[in-house]
Amino acid sequence: MKIVVFGGGTGLSILLRGLKNYTKDISAIVTVADNGGGSGVLREDLGMLPPGDMRNCIIALADIEPVMVSLMQHRFSEGYLKGQSFGNLLIAAMYEIFGNYEHALKEIGSIFRLSGKVLPMTLEDTQLKASLDNGDCILGEKYIPEYVSKSNTKIDKISLVPEICKPLEETVRDIKEADVVVIGPGSLYTSVIPNMLVEGIPSLLKESKAPVFYVCNLMTQPGETDNYNVSDHVKAIIKHSRDQMIDYVIVNDQKISDDLIVNYKYQGAKQVLIDEDQIKELKEMNIKVICSDFVDIRKGYIRHNSDKIGQMLLDFVKEKNIWGWSNGGL
Repeated sequence: MKIVVFGGGTGLSILLRGLKNYTKDISAIVTVADNGGGSGVLREDLGMLPPGDMRNCIIALADIEPVMVSLMQHRFSEGYLKGQSFGNLLIAAMYEIFGNYEHALKEIGSIFRLSGKVLPMTLEDTQLKASLDNGDCILGEKYIPEYVSKSNTKIDKISLVPEICKPLEETVRDIKEADVVVIGPGSLYTSVIPNMLVEGIPSLLKESKAPVFYVCNLMTQPGETDNYNVSDHVKAIIKHSRDQMIDYVIVNDQKISDDLIVNYKYQGAKQVLIDEDQIKELKEMNIKVICSDFVDIRKGYIRHNSDKIGQMLLDFVKEKNIWGWSNGGL
C-alpha cells in the first residue's frame, strides 16, 4: 500500500505512527511555513526550512530505540540553546553538511530506517498570511491564532507568501503512484490547508487514480476553527483548493465524556461533531462520510486511533484491488 499523507504538527505524526504498522511505503508531505519556537530561530539564523514538523514525522516513521526518540525530542532547558530541540539541531547539521534539503532528508531517512520518507511541501522560503473577516491581514504562522482569538474574528482565507510555491518533483511522482492519499489531521489553517496552496497540488489530487481521504480533527482549535463542525472543516479545504478533490471524510462519531475534555474546554476547544444534516450536505458534494469511534485517549490527551485508521485504509486498498474502485463508497 503506497500512501501519501499531507499535514503537519502533532496530528500528522500521530497518524504516521499507526500507518507504519500497515505499510512501509509512506510519503509524508509536511508544511514548512512555521516561524515560531526553535524552528523559527533556526529558520532565521541559518536560512533553512523550519525543521520542527519534519522532526516529529521522522521520529514517527523511524525504527529506532526509545532512548533515541527521547534524544531527538530533548529540549535544552538552559543556556543559549534553551528551548531548542536536539532533533532540530541534527536536521540543521545535516542540511549544512549536504547543502541541500532533499539530500539531507534522504540521508536522515537512511540513518533512522524510516517506513517511507518525509518531504517538505515546498523548498521555497514561505510564510503564511491570514486574511480575516474583519479586514485585517496577519503575516506569520505563530501570530495568527492568538490575533484571531483576541480580535474575536474568524479566518476568511489563508495564503502563502510568496504566492507561487512549487512542490518537489518527488511529491508529484508519489501522488501519481499512490494507492491512497490522506489529508490531515492537524491544525486546519496552519498545517493542513498550506499544503493545498502549493502550486498544482489540488489538481494532482483531483486527477489522481487514488481516493483522497480527509481525516477530520477531533476537537476545534481556538483561533482557527472555533465552533467548526465537520462540514465547516471540509468546506474550508475546498475553498482553498477545488471541489471534487476529496472523496471520503473520516469522522469520529463517539461522544467524548466531559471529564476527558474539561481541560480542552478550559482552553476554548470543543468536540467536532457530525450529524445527519452534515452527512447529507457532504453527500450532495459527492463526499462519503466514514463514521466510527476513532478516538484514542492517552495520558489525558485526545488523539486519533491511528491503528484503526491504518487498518481501515489497508482494508480499503485490498477491496479496491479485488473489486476495482469507483467513487461510490466503501
